[in-house]
Amino acid sequence: MTHKAWWLPCLSVLLLSACFSEGDEIHAWIADQKSQSRPKVTPLVEPKKFLPQEYEGATSVDPFNMQKLTQALKRDSATPGNMAIIAPEMARRKEALEMMPLDSMAMVGSMHKNNEPVALLRVDNLLYQVKVGNHLGQNYGRVLKITETEIQLREVVQDSSGDWIERPASLQLQERGK
Repeated sequence: MTHKAWWLPCLSVLLLSACFSEGDEIHAWIADQKSQSRPKVTPLVEPKKFLPQEYEGATSVDPFNMQKLTQALKRDSATPGNMAIIAPEMARRKEALEMMPLDSMAMVGSMHKNNEPVALLRVDNLLYQVKVGNHLGQNYGRVLKITETEIQLREVVQDSSGDWIERPASLQLQERGK
């Protein structure tokens, strides 16, 4: 048994010596490869020179200038065709039913009072009597004709180009379900 115990350490020493000799060869090969290779490094591009510019916006027209905006609005709305239609509406005192939109009103009946047709309007569960010449709605609506089933009126509105125009409108009698 002693013979086997002696053989194992000798074999270990022999194997370890073989590894050390190969390690020297590997280190020599790595050193050779390092000396032969040259890394390529591209040079950096020189940065562009910054040229400061003067701010020229201070001398231009301010787009938010209230005085210029007010003048432009007055100029746009002061055309003779526009003023002829809207001027009387702007000069008169507003009536109570002009504060509510037409679609919130419902014609619920009509009658004659002193031989004049009168329409009954329901707005927010309140009844109002309306006669020819009264004003309704938020678009300067003026009652032109009242029949048993309809109120015909004309409104003054702005079209897509900003001009004031008249357009017809009406409220139909709405019968209440039982």
